[in-house]
Amino acid sequence: MDARSLTELAAALARGETSSVALTEAALARVDAMDGALNSFISLDTEGALEEARAADARIARGDAGPLTGIPIAHKDIFCTRGLRTSCGSRMLDSFVPPYDATVVERLRQAGAVLIGKTNMDEFAMGSSNENSFYGPCGNPWDKDRVPGGSSGGSAAAIAAGLVAAATGTDTGGSIRQPAAFCGITGLKPTYGLVSRLGMIAYASSLDQGGPMARSAEDCAVLLGAMAGHDDRDSTSVQRPLEDYAASLQQSVEGLRIGVPKEYFGEGLDSNVGAVIETALKEYEALGATLHEISLPRTALSIPAYYVIAPAEASTNLSRYDGVRYGHRCEDPVDLEDLYTRSREEGFGDEVQRRILVGTYALSSGYYDAYYKKAQQVRRLIAGDFASAFESVDVIAGPTTPGVAFKLGSKTSDPTAMYLEDIYTLSVNLAGLPAMSLPAGFSEGLPVGLQLIGQHFDEARLLATAHQFQLRSDWHRQLPSPGARP
Repeated sequence: MDARSLTELAAALARGETSSVALTEAALARVDAMDGALNSFISLDTEGALEEARAADARIARGDAGPLTGIPIAHKDIFCTRGLRTSCGSRMLDSFVPPYDATVVERLRQAGAVLIGKTNMDEFAMGSSNENSFYGPCGNPWDKDRVPGGSSGGSAAAIAAGLVAAATGTDTGGSIRQPAAFCGITGLKPTYGLVSRLGMIAYASSLDQGGPMARSAEDCAVLLGAMAGHDDRDSTSVQRPLEDYAASLQQSVEGLRIGVPKEYFGEGLDSNVGAVIETALKEYEALGATLHEISLPRTALSIPAYYVIAPAEASTNLSRYDGVRYGHRCEDPVDLEDLYTRSREEGFGDEVQRRILVGTYALSSGYYDAYYKKAQQVRRLIAGDFASAFESVDVIAGPTTPGVAFKLGSKTSDPTAMYLEDIYTLSVNLAGLPAMSLPAGFSEGLPVGLQLIGQHFDEARLLATAHQFQLRSDWHRQLPSPGARP
């Protein structure tokens, strides 16, 4: 295990204490030795990683290095990577090798980061536990019998286990923040449109957003600085000036108005998790921030709204996987209908099929107005609740999840119970807001995440708010022991 953060590794490279090749070889060796018990990686690119590491060392020697140059990282297996399998955790794409890089991958390559491999995930990003992967479930480094969260569970687990210092994730309804909370790391879901979606395999196009996952807010600021920015190849990418998120980290929280939604501290929240979050909020008070009770009255409606909108968009996006153009194709189809039916039945797992069916039904004639249109109207009301709250506060804070990481298999037979795990995160995606989760303490020996929610494009303030907390706490530095709760 390497406990060093991204910024600590960058400093070691800058001082000449190590090389990118040495860091990359060590990271690959850790994956080989430790990941058999975790299953956090789907694919490794040993040869490609070492080639990139040698190029990074040459760049450092020329004095042409940035803060990410030479740092080994991983990508969630939802981002297309040129010449390297991109499976999306699905049998449907098990043999898919893209001819191009996603914009996020391209930009991190340009920044000099070294890609060692692709991380495990819920199939097509549909899940909250990383148990829906064609390649098997991923374990949580704090207790390998518990889930790491999903859908970016592989990225979170790899960071928590010290296999890599940083990775990318995607967040459609909490899929960066929830695994970050369960694994005791820091994860940021940016404002919708801030990070290009080009080459990020679509689940729900109006909700999906890529973002950074790492040990600290400082690391996430460095990653976001490389990932963010307009992409004229992506029609959902927002054109706005670039920001230096790392340079804004020292912004004080003195006088910061923190809104605390009463709906986040009611029925369903584990009392021990609630106590950890309240202690963290008191730390902010000690730093000069003020706490204000607010109301987000339509929080409970985020689950039914999301689970109509997201499956409806998934039904449309996944219709391209038909056994004809690319992806899994069944053997010896008897006719076109058999080709479509068996290819999709064999290629998609149960949860993906369930959401496609729900989405197709919601979009069908006679039901569109009753379900999809109504859900979009509720979505507007949820966004309005946030807009009203931000008239009186600067940041909103609360728990990321209702409880700590749950046991593998404990909720797979009850989809509704699984969906409730996202109660505090879904509304952020429906409103298109930025939010992040940072480690705030422990309950039952397992990490608890504090969620911070900001106004549109207020990532700099969110990262600074998290960084100031992490300067005065060491929760983000806590590591699972190699034999943690086996």
